[in-house]
Amino acid sequence: MATCWQGLWAYRFYLIVFFLPIFLLPLPILVPTKEACCAYTIILMALLWCTEALPLAITAFLPVIMFPMMGIMNASTVSLEYLKDTNILFIGGMMVALAVENWNLHKRIALRVLLIVGVRPALLILGFMLVTAFLSMWISNTATTAMMVPIAHAVLEQLHKMPTDRDVEEGRNNPAFELQEQKEETKLDEKGEARPFSLSQERLQNKEQLRFSQGLSLCVCYSASIGGIATLTGTTPNLVLQGQVNSIFPRNGNVVNFASWFGFAFPAMIILLLLSWVWLQILFLGFDFRKNFGLGEQSRNQERAAFEVIRREHKLLGPINFAEKAVTFLFVLLVVLWFTREPGFFTGWGNLAFSDDTGKRTEDGTSREGVPLHMTSDGTVAILIAVIMFIVPSKIPGLTQKPGNPGKLKAPPALLTWDIVKKKMPWNIVILLGGGFALAKGSEESGLSKWLGDKLTPLESVPPAAIAFIICLLIAIFTECTSNVATTTLFLPILASMSQAICIHPLYVMLPCALASSLAFMLPVATPPNAIAFSFGGLRVTDMARAGFMLNVIGVLVITLAINSWSIPMFDLNNFPSWAQSNTTGLCGVSQANVTTASP
Repeated sequence: MATCWQGLWAYRFYLIVFFLPIFLLPLPILVPTKEACCAYTIILMALLWCTEALPLAITAFLPVIMFPMMGIMNASTVSLEYLKDTNILFIGGMMVALAVENWNLHKRIALRVLLIVGVRPALLILGFMLVTAFLSMWISNTATTAMMVPIAHAVLEQLHKMPTDRDVEEGRNNPAFELQEQKEETKLDEKGEARPFSLSQERLQNKEQLRFSQGLSLCVCYSASIGGIATLTGTTPNLVLQGQVNSIFPRNGNVVNFASWFGFAFPAMIILLLLSWVWLQILFLGFDFRKNFGLGEQSRNQERAAFEVIRREHKLLGPINFAEKAVTFLFVLLVVLWFTREPGFFTGWGNLAFSDDTGKRTEDGTSREGVPLHMTSDGTVAILIAVIMFIVPSKIPGLTQKPGNPGKLKAPPALLTWDIVKKKMPWNIVILLGGGFALAKGSEESGLSKWLGDKLTPLESVPPAAIAFIICLLIAIFTECTSNVATTTLFLPILASMSQAICIHPLYVMLPCALASSLAFMLPVATPPNAIAFSFGGLRVTDMARAGFMLNVIGVLVITLAINSWSIPMFDLNNFPSWAQSNTTGLCGVSQANVTTASP
């Protein structure tokens, strides 16, 4: 009997893929409508995404098969959804991030900030959180965590040992400091505990040292997830939101762009980061703030040795070279162009230089009031800078001799090469984004969105603030066991239909969904950063769950504050927009202030 169950478990993914479509077949057979067929596809994809019986990207291709065969959309229309402007923005942003990683610019920034902050316990945690959050705003959360956790443990090695005079003067060259390869799988022992990777158990016998090690590991992975919410390209759910808004409400006038998202999400990220620092400090360092801030003399030598480790590794990077300077300049230029393209409070360069004369504001709300449409997008800027990186050489232009062949001259490589992009670009995310847009389009074309809206009309009697709070809680729970991209892809079209049915601004319910999907703090399998920290820090699942539960609560409260305060004037959330009303069957007043009751 045991062998039988083991065999079923071993073949569980094959069984799920085979029997799940058959189990759901009564839905389109008994209800032979386009709405039911679209619902069948969505439910099937949702369950496959939750179980991961198929790779997420492969599941995202199902609309290409299902929608044409069910008569919902033709194949050409479905295929167009897989490479939209949001996908281009993701690809361009990732190319720039790969150039930053390739030239170790992110490591130089991290070490420099840590030298400024210092190594006193509370300040060390704050320093690692600030650096990790800043880097994850621009490069992938996984790559940031994979770089920062080994640095954190190299510093811990010095803080937890009795240093010699030579250690204090020179610092110890610690092999754990080297940048590790990205790890997305966590190996556990029989008791369900992580196998220590860079610290031996002998050095963690002291309970305070163990707790500090756990706290430092968790602060890195948590701040990577928190930092990603601040920018539109920081984490994929943000781009899913932008793409879904543009797909479901094509006449929204580019209401979600880099500048508007940053103005909304960055303050929320700062508040959540600081509250997380306070919570982790209390949980792992205790209430002795004098000791936490290193005001005593007891551990001064250990702190000096740890500081020397950081200084030594920063020195090993050498002076900043031409490639790093060029990447820095192009990166700063990219951010400036993103912010000034359409800032909202003054006319951006996109409106001045590349305005679309045929798309200025019309009576049906083609554009936001007073803002003409233009031909460029954030994706245009990202691809422009990425292409420039393929052109600019990594050394000052000149000819160098090829190694091993003194007679042959060779030009230096560019700042970014296709080999790097081919190796490190997460193409699966590009496909996953496209699958989400195809689902949203299919829901609209089949009439499923309208049907859902009609069924959700009774929610009109519920206060909008309560709806937003419940959405945050639901998404925060759901994202602990499901991909955050899949979570936002599934819920955003439903929330868009609900907002139209009850006549509240779509962003009032869609923004909390996107932000809450990044609140995956409780389980090692929730995100790759959690898995990396779990494998390094000698952590148990209960340690992460205890710390992450309170962070989830704090995150939900911060998002609720953000959506009911500064986001209201930014996105005019008090009024139901005309660009959303055109797709709904209800008669929502353009100036209906349904969110006013949610304002503080």
